[in-house]
Amino acid sequence: MSEMISRYKLLVTVVNYGTARKVVKASKEAGAEGGTTILGKGTVGRRITKVLGIPLESEKEIILTLTREERVENILQAVVTTAKLDKPGRGIAFIIDVNKVAGICHRELSLDTSNGGWGGNNMPGESKVLYDLIVTIVNKGEAENVVDASRKAGAEGGTIMFGRGTGIHEHAKLFGITIEPEKEIVLTLIDRQKSAEVLEAITNEVKLNKPGKGIAFVLEVEKVVGINHPLNRMVRGMLTEQQQ
Repeated sequence: MSEMISRYKLLVTVVNYGTARKVVKASKEAGAEGGTTILGKGTVGRRITKVLGIPLESEKEIILTLTREERVENILQAVVTTAKLDKPGRGIAFIIDVNKVAGICHRELSLDTSNGGWGGNNMPGESKVLYDLIVTIVNKGEAENVVDASRKAGAEGGTIMFGRGTGIHEHAKLFGITIEPEKEIVLTLIDRQKSAEVLEAITNEVKLNKPGKGIAFVLEVEKVVGINHPLNRMVRGMLTEQQQ
């Protein structure tokens, strides 16, 4: 049986295509064990630019870095510096708390049951979570509808990834061969005050309440780097008001 380890964080970094290799190298030098890179496309902006009717979608790389809590700030700083996330249009990075981890085998890792046992989430002095990540998994061709619905409800855009479905509603056969349909995964980072409204808009647009249409869930985000638009200024203002 796999041993579970608490006190881990997931650093999610979204950068322009071709940058991931440098980001992974920098994160390793800062203490990360490695990372997983996934290809996707960006949708930030009012509409995707088209030339001769062909959409020009900016290719993105999404890096997932699972690391111990005490290392995440150093790794985040290395990622920000390497990818220049402090400049507009370079990308974004955010941290998500991980409640449980299994399957990591490394001599440096040990079971940490302090601070209330398995998977204590909140550290003293942490600011209230101001962002949510909405993860929506839908059938191929529905991602743009998800993005459009989320924009109308107040989101700035999203990042689209691709996968395959293997659920009970997913299997079709062609000449007796089981086919796993392609899926699209949309990551939407949103001000927490708007997340319920955006989630409802997505649900209604792509009919997630019907079997086989998809699923959406919300994750709390602890820290965000690389947002350069009015939403970021609004969040800074909220933090300032809380500190006064």
